[in-house]
Amino acid sequence: MFDASDLGAIWLTLKLASVTTLILLLVGTPLAWWLARTRSWWRGPIGAVVALPLVLPPTVIGFYLLLALGPNGLIGQTTAALGLGSVVFSFTGLVIGSVVYSLPFVVQPLQNAFGAIGRRPLEVAATLRASPWDSFIHVALPLARPGFITASILGFAHTVGEFGVVLMIGGNIPDKTRVVSVQIFDHVEAMEYAQAHWLAGAMLVFSFLVLLMLYAGRRDKAGWS
Repeated sequence: MFDASDLGAIWLTLKLASVTTLILLLVGTPLAWWLARTRSWWRGPIGAVVALPLVLPPTVIGFYLLLALGPNGLIGQTTAALGLGSVVFSFTGLVIGSVVYSLPFVVQPLQNAFGAIGRRPLEVAATLRASPWDSFIHVALPLARPGFITASILGFAHTVGEFGVVLMIGGNIPDKTRVVSVQIFDHVEAMEYAQAHWLAGAMLVFSFLVLLMLYAGRRDKAGWS
């Protein structure tokens, strides 16, 4: 079944997906709120930048992140100057790459949820002398709860399944940057098909359960019997 290296890859993948999802919710919520409500000209370009991972090959994203985070890149030079060292081929680098790669899978469901609220509930809250912050916390967030559930599931699942970005930025270091997708690749490359079947099958079951939860949530929201 699973050996020690498989279990290490599974643990690292779950840890990476959890940390990434949390960061994405913290970063994506204000960004999605702004995109859903602003009428600024910048909405189009910024929305396009957020959605780029949907159309760009993961290796392209990983390549440019590798350049930016590397010792000659702007971010890499900044972290080196601050005494933080290089984040390439580290768990921190994996998190940065995963946040960029999974950003649209969190921002877009939240943006749709915030957009569906409309202005009326917030205007009513304003007439009751609620501050913009109070309206956001006590009106917008509860109404957007289904969007947060969808965003969390998609962000977590997408991070679990990524391959190209994490391989470009993190490489293949056991117990440090080797996630499940890379572990499967290693098994196949070594012609260890039995081990690859176990991990690939687990990923298949996981993906099915994710889709099942999403469809069940939409059905409940629609009020189907």
